[in-house]
Amino acid sequence: MIIATWNINGIKARLDVLLSWLEERKPDIVCLQEIKSQDETFPGAAIEALGYHVETHGQKGFNGVALLSKVPPAEVIRGLPGDDADEQSRFIEGVWKVGPRTLRVASLYLPNGNPLGTEKFPYKLGWMARLEAHAAKLLEEECDLVLAGDYNVIPQPIDARFPAAWTEDALFQPESRASLRRLSHLGLTDALRATTDEQTFTFWDYQAGAWQRDNGIRIDHLLLSPEAAERMVSVGVDKHVRGWEKPSDHVPVLVELAS
Repeated sequence: MIIATWNINGIKARLDVLLSWLEERKPDIVCLQEIKSQDETFPGAAIEALGYHVETHGQKGFNGVALLSKVPPAEVIRGLPGDDADEQSRFIEGVWKVGPRTLRVASLYLPNGNPLGTEKFPYKLGWMARLEAHAAKLLEEECDLVLAGDYNVIPQPIDARFPAAWTEDALFQPESRASLRRLSHLGLTDALRATTDEQTFTFWDYQAGAWQRDNGIRIDHLLLSPEAAERMVSVGVDKHVRGWEKPSDHVPVLVELAS
């Protein structure tokens, strides 16, 4: 089973890119972020024509997350628990029954947090605290859990081509990185780092020739429960997609789990 995460950066602008990648890779479950579409205007028909079930948690013009799956989920949870007043669409979770096992996969789009010194950074940290609390509850179920998405956190200096360029950015603040460490210390495995210590990026800005200069960062992560990590076969980053016509500034990250 292949589970992927991809910040698509606007589903309507990247639909052709998404469809081409789905046909090439044929993942079982895809977590999309930043779809920038309301539920009723999401172009699901073209995706469904490739054999995928679509679940969305959209928002007009901003944010928005989705789950694409070859098998419909038994349950869908929209919105990260812990703050009923939060109107930003950043979290969707699906539950699948796979034989005797329960699989939970969440697509999350963690707040950016910039600029520092505004209310956006405390919102980022508060959202991460809510995610930590939710993950702790899910881990008690001892199910196969995958928390996949754009975390908007650069975990370590190796995860940026030029770490010094990010010292004043919310993505690389000590508080952001500490929040991600606390989440991992619950017992979650960073799938990519568990399989390689090589410098690997998942995002290249559109500006200043970042892609051409390989000036990237790693902010798209797959965090696995112990049960899911035991089934991990391989992890990959489809870097080549960044070179396609009209690409997202992020690329898909994938984990294969044994059946």
